[in-house]
Amino acid sequence: MGVFLTAPTWATPPAPPAAVARGGSAATPALPAIRQQVEHNQVEVKRLRNEVARQESASQRASERLEQQDRQIAELRRKLSQLQADPAAGQP
Repeated sequence: MGVFLTAPTWATPPAPPAAVARGGSAATPALPAIRQQVEHNQVEVKRLRNEVARQESASQRASERLEQQDRQIAELRRKLSQLQADPAAGQP
């Protein structure tokens, strides 16, 4: 019976990429593209925020118009009820 003395494979770190081995960074070429994507995303977020604000403002205006119309309808119904209760009141 023999004993094998081998190092586990997980203990050996992987070889670094060629750029790192030369003293550079493997991620360096991707940085400009990443920065450009971040900038693009920031512009898109700003555009979307402006669009949401515009839509919220339009929604608020529409809500105010509907509330005004509801008040007018309620007033007209009140007047109609008064006229129906006293038909002589509506005649000059």
